[in-house]
Amino acid sequence: MTSLSTYSRLSEIFASARELPFDSSSKIVLISDCHRGDGSWVDDFRHNQSLYYAAVKYYFANGFTYIDLGDSEELWKNKKFADISGIYADTYRLLHDYYEDDRYFMIYGNHDIQKKYPAYVREHMQQYYNGHTNSYEPLFENVEIPEGLLLKNTESQTKILLVHGHQGDILSDIFWKLGRLLSRYVWRRMEFFGHNDPTSAAKNFLERRKVERKILEWVEKNDQMVVAGHTHRPTCPPEGEPPYFNVGSCVHPNCITCIEIVNSEILLVKWDVRTRDDRTVYVERAPLSLPRKI
Repeated sequence: MTSLSTYSRLSEIFASARELPFDSSSKIVLISDCHRGDGSWVDDFRHNQSLYYAAVKYYFANGFTYIDLGDSEELWKNKKFADISGIYADTYRLLHDYYEDDRYFMIYGNHDIQKKYPAYVREHMQQYYNGHTNSYEPLFENVEIPEGLLLKNTESQTKILLVHGHQGDILSDIFWKLGRLLSRYVWRRMEFFGHNDPTSAAKNFLERRKVERKILEWVEKNDQMVVAGHTHRPTCPPEGEPPYFNVGSCVHPNCITCIEIVNSEILLVKWDVRTRDDRTVYVERAPLSLPRKI
């Protein structure tokens, strides 16, 4: 019987994950936890959609490969993928361009865990309805969405395990259908009155620390670099500390965060809105850490 602890789940993914090679000439951006919704008041993504689009368009123009670490769509609060893709048609057109260019890879998180079922992907993610053109357009045809990926540096042979980070959690992984039920019909309504979901690692400090502690245990015992999302807490430790990195999220109050891998160095960055002296506004990309050699 498969063990369901975080340690064993990460070990299983590491042993079976597809390898994606990279080297010092590669440019990769890791983004997680967009939580794209239906545009309603419970859609946490909507206030950062322009920031996200500006960042992703920059990475596309500059030759980056985009790897999404899960919770791309908020499929716990929303029943239909089509309700989300229709709202953010411009975003999905850009993601399709990445995919057609073989520069877009996805893994699934807990809030879009339905993507682990090939039948769901075939039914919902092959195309989307573009309201601007009043037509269906191709999206991710024949895409495969695994639970994890391994980046392998072909020069140093270093491997980086990419996961969402929910592995082994009771409500996020093991009994995710119950977690979805509570999120959709209980906590979605309670948020209207200012209550945070106590089961969420992103909104509950104790839960977040527990998740991070379990991943750190695996990192230290296996001497293996891991990049995750899930907790929404951006992390890029300096040289000498255990190599557990966290992308953060695209639903921070005033910014989005992501991780770049360029010149075989890993760097945490944020994108936010700034104002010039002449009162014009612009989107700024700013490092949040020193680059760390891979």
